[in-house]
Amino acid sequence: MSDTFDVIVIGGGPGGYVCAIRAAQLGLKTACVENRGTLGGTCLNVGCIPSKAMLQSSHLFEEANHSFATHGIKVSKVELDLATMLARKDDVVKQNTTGIEFLFKKNKVTYIKGTGKIAKAVTGAHQVAVKGLDGTDSTYTAKYVVIATGSEVTPLPGITIDEKQIVSSTGALTLAKVPKSMVVIGGGVIGLEMGSVWRRLGAIVTVVEFLDFIMPPMDGEVRKQMQRILEKQGMKFMLGQKVTKAVPGKDGVTLTVEPAKGGAATEMKADVVLVAVGRRPFTNGLGLVEAGVKMTNRGFVEADTHYQTNIEGIFAIGDVIGGMMLAHKAEDEGVAVAELCAGQTAHINYDAIASVVYTWPEVAGVGKTEEQLKEAGVAYKVGKFPFTANSRARSNGDMDGFVKILADATTDRVLGCHIIGPSGGDLIMEVALGMEFGASAEDIARTCHAHPQLGEAVKEAALNVDKRAIHI
Repeated sequence: MSDTFDVIVIGGGPGGYVCAIRAAQLGLKTACVENRGTLGGTCLNVGCIPSKAMLQSSHLFEEANHSFATHGIKVSKVELDLATMLARKDDVVKQNTTGIEFLFKKNKVTYIKGTGKIAKAVTGAHQVAVKGLDGTDSTYTAKYVVIATGSEVTPLPGITIDEKQIVSSTGALTLAKVPKSMVVIGGGVIGLEMGSVWRRLGAIVTVVEFLDFIMPPMDGEVRKQMQRILEKQGMKFMLGQKVTKAVPGKDGVTLTVEPAKGGAATEMKADVVLVAVGRRPFTNGLGLVEAGVKMTNRGFVEADTHYQTNIEGIFAIGDVIGGMMLAHKAEDEGVAVAELCAGQTAHINYDAIASVVYTWPEVAGVGKTEEQLKEAGVAYKVGKFPFTANSRARSNGDMDGFVKILADATTDRVLGCHIIGPSGGDLIMEVALGMEFGASAEDIARTCHAHPQLGEAVKEAALNVDKRAIHI
């Protein structure tokens, strides 16, 4: 195997493996270095994919327990087989990771299993040292190096994660039994999704959030209604609170909780505590500082609008450069860098990248929120439509939530869309595509939508921007 490449990608997560495949498609000799032993990064191995598998399974379990009867389906007793549910989750992950390895072989990407770091930064001939999983040391040379190492769990002072009683999202995916009670520290995407899984399976779940609201940075109206929906489902919330200590013991974990703005501390107990306060860039041990790559004071890699660091030929994408820490954002950046390395042009419209919370109902947003538009002083119009007025949602028995479209008051151009509702993550993409092409609310409103479908709620919200919705 030659030790010289056009592109070496360090990190085999969504950004890294997509970058490597696209670079190879463009005729660049490409290698990808990954130390996990499987491709796909955090997202595929212990994040996005296994959590969605558990969300789907737990959703079906809850439906069987509580909703089948309303459809005329009688079941005498529904039992949970957690071991089988976890095994299915693991199988889903395995199928996806092996699928990426197949794509590497198909596109002739060299897969190097080991830990990579920049050994020497020389324009046109950067050196990457790799400590192989088998213990061997190798050095490779590339014209371009792409840092795509993603992020890791942000620790919380005073709390030690043991992945048994005090778990990160990784440990929350492998609990051997359903805890009687769970405290989730953090009311963001990860906390609400994993909290939903274990609540559906029988745990009493309490979310402790430092802020006075959940799901930052979603639209304010969406945050409020989604909290009410989750409370109705049985999830409890303690907002404006911080956990300063967590001590595991034989009878559970004892937590010390204080008001975020100051006040007397109280104690609470839980069988399991999930720490979900966010993620931080994974950049340690990559040789970046030694190579002279500039970093921010928060540990992110500094990169220009073309994802190039201050060192020519060294690029960075995904979570390590900050912004929206989303797998699909990293993927698009990976494609962009590959195309730039091949001499093409590339551009990403960050205003058209959607964010989704895969609870049920789902929460999705793209573009600006009302709070952001008000802060920027932008004059805008609002169109809303509830799923209670959508015939397909009513037929399905999933009527919680609404679609909200924000449009420029003068030009009618869509500035944002926010959805709580069934399949909200799929529905949002219609608006994201429209925004990519500069669509107006009128454009969406005049597009004929099939009936009966959930997407009609998007059309009606667009109609309602000019207060002419038909079905409300």
